[in-house]
Amino acid sequence: MQTCRCSLIVVLCAVLCSVTARAQQTVPSEDDFIRMVRNEGVARATEVLENLRRADPDAVIFSESVMNRLGYEYLNLGRVADAIEIFKLNVMAYPDAFNTYDSLGEAYMIHGDRELAIQNYRKSVELNPENDNAASYVFVLENYSKSEHYIRMRDGVRLLTQVYRPRDRSRSYPILLKRTPYSLVRYGPHNYINFLGPSAACAEDGYIFVYQDARGRYMSEGLYDNMRPHVAGDAEIDESSDTYDTIEWLLANVEGNNGKVGMWGVSYPGFYTAAALPEAHPALVAASPQAPIADFYFDDLHHHGAYTLSYWLATALTGVQKDSLTTRNWFQFVRPHTPDGYKFYMDLGPLKNSSRYYGEDDFFWWQLVEHPNYDEFWQARNILPHLKGVSTAVMTVGGWFDAEDLYGPLNIYKTLERENPGTYNVLVMGPWSHGGWTRDRAPHMVGDIHYGDNISGWYQREIEARFFRYFLKGEGEPLGFEALTFDTGRKEWREFDRWPPQGAESQRFYLRDGEFLSPELPTSREGQYTEYISDPNEPVPYTDQIRIVFTPRRYMNEDQRFAERRPDVIEFQTEILEEDVTLAGDILAHLKVSTTGTDADWVVKLIDVYPDSERNSEHTPERIQLSGYQQMVRSEIIRGRFRNSYEDPEPFVPGRVTEVRLPLQDVLHTFKAGHRIMVQVQSTWFPLFDRNPQRYVDNIFEADEEDFIKATHRVYHTPEQASYLEVKVLR
Repeated sequence: MQTCRCSLIVVLCAVLCSVTARAQQTVPSEDDFIRMVRNEGVARATEVLENLRRADPDAVIFSESVMNRLGYEYLNLGRVADAIEIFKLNVMAYPDAFNTYDSLGEAYMIHGDRELAIQNYRKSVELNPENDNAASYVFVLENYSKSEHYIRMRDGVRLLTQVYRPRDRSRSYPILLKRTPYSLVRYGPHNYINFLGPSAACAEDGYIFVYQDARGRYMSEGLYDNMRPHVAGDAEIDESSDTYDTIEWLLANVEGNNGKVGMWGVSYPGFYTAAALPEAHPALVAASPQAPIADFYFDDLHHHGAYTLSYWLATALTGVQKDSLTTRNWFQFVRPHTPDGYKFYMDLGPLKNSSRYYGEDDFFWWQLVEHPNYDEFWQARNILPHLKGVSTAVMTVGGWFDAEDLYGPLNIYKTLERENPGTYNVLVMGPWSHGGWTRDRAPHMVGDIHYGDNISGWYQREIEARFFRYFLKGEGEPLGFEALTFDTGRKEWREFDRWPPQGAESQRFYLRDGEFLSPELPTSREGQYTEYISDPNEPVPYTDQIRIVFTPRRYMNEDQRFAERRPDVIEFQTEILEEDVTLAGDILAHLKVSTTGTDADWVVKLIDVYPDSERNSEHTPERIQLSGYQQMVRSEIIRGRFRNSYEDPEPFVPGRVTEVRLPLQDVLHTFKAGHRIMVQVQSTWFPLFDRNPQRYVDNIFEADEEDFIKATHRVYHTPEQASYLEVKVLR
């Protein structure tokens, strides 16, 4: 009996070992399983996984992320049915991972299976209630239908246009239109975006949302032109005529519209919105240019003649013509060899070396090179002179900390106000960086500073949605202000009946000997000037952070203590303020300067110096100390050769005292009691802006290495040669 038991145990062990061995042999590695999917098909891989799961419900062959990437690879190749099956495998292996249902929902959506898409997005939300992406898809898929159309312009060119129409057909809806050079992203009648309109509040209100690839971009025909010049009349095409023809087609061909059209757009689409205003279609009754470009010589790519080097990496984005219709990028961006922008651009050397990266196909780079001055090329691309005869209601929106487009919203608003008396025209300026009002956050931070909570969400619901609702639907009341602006010192909204506000009085803050800033004129007993040596081969950094950027963003309110410690940065500050000082409106720097060179840049920064007793808030980043913080409030640069004319540059005469006037953009900022007001002056700001050689050359884009020289700069502060900031103080 004992012998039989031993024999049975031996047999059982042998069987178990055999089964284990066979199981180990039949469980493929992750790489083998992926190869099986590619070579034998998804059906075979599914069969293998199902068999393994029957034997071991917890069997895991592949990671969720690897299979997800494979599914998107197939999806991008147009193999949608295979992608669906791959995503199903992922769901089978990871039934509790919400993002597997996101991917499967997206594939079903593109395939045209709307109900299955909604079902999977709902499952994702069930697993992760904070998954706003999936919840938004559920809302859009349940409430809107999508169609694509080619709309023919007056010259025969066709522009791809997507229409999202409410599924509720019991009433008519106004149209909200956005035109963009940046791609519609999701192409095809079943491939939906999950965020409609300028905000969720507008999407919930119900509009016919229309998106269009601008002429020459992605799936639209024609040639692209940066900031295409406006041409009066019907003889030539421009952005106004393309918008007019689009609206005409939409009114005639999209069922259920109420005959009213609105437009919005942020950044470049903001320009398209502003460019639609001259000679506008009569049905265009409301428009909101948001962070709009107004003039590429003062927005984005230049500031008072200085080239914005921090845009250099973005040059290809709108610089290369496509040779066919495409849903994908046809241009390539430069890949820097280091994440340190300061090092990368110093290694690049003079701008002429950019030809290593930008060939003849990048037409926009060569336009920059060939037009260093404000000549007819740039003047033609300025939309401001054409903003006349406008009857459309306009709400222009911008951010006080927008490093890209601050000039545009302020000057579009002011031009419309001046040239179109009686037209509804309001301004909103908030505590935002570029386009920050499109994203709601709590806490609302810009850089290191906390400005409140849910500021953007409040704007979207209470300002933006109300504006469009009143003019396009005839519901509610018009906004009750002329200018809604955020005081970035007090951290509160203020309404005004004009901008700059009435009651703001002009005042001067003089740069004085001994690094002193005062509303009183210098005396004859003081030193005549403050000087510094500027070396373009050792330029002042614009930030103390190691970063390289596609476009500038984060410097606008950063701590400036790092710059104060440089010998080539001079500063002037007030005594500790005994009472609050609120600046509201434009700022003009009047500098009396001289240089031992023949050219120079001049940078002026207005800074709020916090007291040493300032404590960090609960939202202050760990690495930051607000004690003594030097928060930049406003800053600007001018290429000195353009001090008298942007069209006709001229060199400095070495040693001669010369006036340089530099407009800074508007502010609404309260310097609180206990703080100080500081002004910094410097001549390099790198690599935010390119380096001025300081030896005058006709075209800095063509300067040689030996043209970059040290120079001694002086800023004068005598009664006869006073330097000062002219500001508006709100009492």
